[in-house]
Amino acid sequence: MLQNIGIPGLIIILVIALIIFGPSKLPEIGRAFGSTLKEFKKATNDLVHGDSKEKDHPEDVKQLQAIDNSKSKTGS
Repeated sequence: MLQNIGIPGLIIILVIALIIFGPSKLPEIGRAFGSTLKEFKKATNDLVHGDSKEKDHPEDVKQLQAIDNSKSKTGS
């Protein structure tokens, strides 16, 4: 859907946003949208790559790795 907007559609959207919010609020809205998009991408990457688990509880990850290492050494 968003792939079919094109340059004229973007210009119309920007003009409408400028009329509705005014030139003083537009930079604030852009910054808020950018930071929200950045957080969303980071959360998505964390979910896909599983990095959030290691960042949230590094001591738990170390304990699990130690348990796995001891099991592999004992052969069970």
